[in-house]
Amino acid sequence: MQPTDSHFFELLTSSYLRLVGKTLLPRDLVTNDPPHWLYENAGFCVLAHDTEADPRFVYANKAAQMLFEYSWDEFIGLPSRLSAEPAEQGERQHLLDQVAKQGFASNYAGIRISKSGRRFWIEDGTVWQLIDERGTLQGQAAVFKRWRDA
Repeated sequence: MQPTDSHFFELLTSSYLRLVGKTLLPRDLVTNDPPHWLYENAGFCVLAHDTEADPRFVYANKAAQMLFEYSWDEFIGLPSRLSAEPAEQGERQHLLDQVAKQGFASNYAGIRISKSGRRFWIEDGTVWQLIDERGTLQGQAAVFKRWRDA
């Protein structure tokens, strides 16, 4: 998949709207290429992983790549559990289980870790199920607009 894939963009945004009841992109956004804007220019992080037993990232926009210090090629296929330190992975899994039951969770905060080992807080995050037009679960995604060093 390419980072600006329109089908995946539709999955991200339509699932978010349907489950969370809000638009993922700013309502006043003016662009002819929303998938490109979300990947290249969004000032917030968006990540997604697949449905494998040990989920792997399938999407990370540039804001997320900069924060976590991974390139697109390094991020895609990386087990998503590695975004949290081992001590934090149980709390992270609890959140993902809650999202699986409820469809989404908002106001999430937690400690994450970058490629270099830098720890940081993500704040006011939303995690939601990625459900396609046939009702098939394709994974989970997260968006957060605030972060700070831990």
